[in-house]
Amino acid sequence: MWLILAFLSAALLGFYDSFKKKALQDNAVTTVLFLNTLFSTIIFAPLIVLSYTTNLLDGSIFHVATGGWEVHKWIILKSVIVLSSWTFGYLGMKHVPLTIYGPINATRPVLVLLGAILVYGEQLNVWQWIGVLLAVVSFFMLSRSSRKEGISFSHNRWIWFIVASAVLGAISGLYDKFLMNPQGLGLDRMIVQSWYNFYQMLMMTIVLAVIHHQGSGHGLMSFFRAVGEGLHGHGIITIAMISVFLSAADFVYFYALSLPGAMISIVSMVRRGSVIVSFLFGAAFFHEKNLRSKAVDLAFVLLGMVFLWIGGQQ
Repeated sequence: MWLILAFLSAALLGFYDSFKKKALQDNAVTTVLFLNTLFSTIIFAPLIVLSYTTNLLDGSIFHVATGGWEVHKWIILKSVIVLSSWTFGYLGMKHVPLTIYGPINATRPVLVLLGAILVYGEQLNVWQWIGVLLAVVSFFMLSRSSRKEGISFSHNRWIWFIVASAVLGAISGLYDKFLMNPQGLGLDRMIVQSWYNFYQMLMMTIVLAVIHHQGSGHGLMSFFRAVGEGLHGHGIITIAMISVFLSAADFVYFYALSLPGAMISIVSMVRRGSVIVSFLFGAAFFHEKNLRSKAVDLAFVLLGMVFLWIGGQQ
């Protein structure tokens, strides 16, 4: 069951990345980030209120556990890590084709494995080392393909932003294991997902308020007017879809991890299969170039994930 949920989460993440690319094409990064965190908070706010004030959700998968500062300080740290990853990722995605962003971002499971070696003292077997090698090869192949579009991996800061986002995302994955694993803190998955969105919204509100204060105009209405000015076209609908698909993907992800026998390494790898969905969107809706060579690069990424999965079964 948990493996099926991992595949579902991957599909939802693919749609999330695709809507994110569309939103970033037309809107300011800070506006997209703020509204995404705001809409995600609105989605989970009713669950928090119902869980804390009634018994309606008791015993259900939607119940949000209570916790004091000893719990929330760890959730705030997760918010900082995730928001930092999103900031780098959003900036990179805005300036780089989706068919390049996706394969780079799909190397996260490799970074998670390498992090597990350093943090948890885990050992990789031969299959897993082959998977790591294939991921490295795919990165260099993608670098070659990107030159046809005038993008140099070594000199393009947006590529390094995407790499930084992937590294921070891997750190977040390792941190999830610490937060929710019984051998770690063993926190309730819903309290983590519900509240980390809220804390991210507060952080983005502060960021936007500071940016706006340094510009012209003051006051609450002026602040929200500035946010609205950062939207174009159907931006509000597109950003709302980002929040819906992200919240659904994370909900399924956390639920999968809570099931008996679920393996974080396998779930993390399967979720990176979202790159297939985003790659197809990049080809069909954004009409990106050099698809044939990028498809070969993507195949190496996916093959590396297969080897990592086989290694995880040994």
